[in-house]
Amino acid sequence: MNGRRILVVDDEPEIQRFLRLALSAAGFEPIAAVTGAETLKALVNKAPDAIVLDLGLPDRDGKDVLRDIRSFSQVPVVILSARDREAEKIEALDLGADDYVEKPFGIGELMARLRTALRHAAPATPQQARFEIGGLVVDTERRQISRDGEAIRLTPKEYDLLLALVRRAGRVITHRQILNEVWGPAHNDDTQYLRVFIGQLRAKVEREPSAPVIILTEPGVGYRIVERGGS
Repeated sequence: MNGRRILVVDDEPEIQRFLRLALSAAGFEPIAAVTGAETLKALVNKAPDAIVLDLGLPDRDGKDVLRDIRSFSQVPVVILSARDREAEKIEALDLGADDYVEKPFGIGELMARLRTALRHAAPATPQQARFEIGGLVVDTERRQISRDGEAIRLTPKEYDLLLALVRRAGRVITHRQILNEVWGPAHNDDTQYLRVFIGQLRAKVEREPSAPVIILTEPGVGYRIVERGGS
């Protein structure tokens, strides 16, 4: 992880100074941009490994900058913004952001989200066939699910939903992204439908479905499954 170049896009000098020190202490190489134009120029000329992007930039809305980034690059982007409306988060994630952290923020949380985004951007490896998350084991080759050594029976849609989550472990996935992948574009707005299936899935995979620790809710935005352990 050390030596990775992180582009911090923010027009607040205090944030820039704070993140420069924190990123350097964590072994990263921070670089700075203040405007959308500087961001796109730095992306081309300095080839950052990830971007921490504020949405309130002086020349352009950060979502428009994100849209431009995604038109030619899949560099990991973690949004860091004071905008806390659910619609803003959902739009940024649907535009291709890897994660979203609200200001004021804890540096530990931001670093964890950044490390997860960088892991998912690692060079492609053969599709992982086995996932282990908090006692839950998902074997995609055999289509077998177990928890604490006991087999779990899932319906085909429950299995597809679980697979969509574990393949992005550690990342938030919006309602629309999940619905589109598992049920198709015709169901993009069926969030209540998705909520029912999440409840059914938690009842089978969580030790305490009423206090889930594997499938977590991002209120108003979507769901996140905890980062997997094991291989």
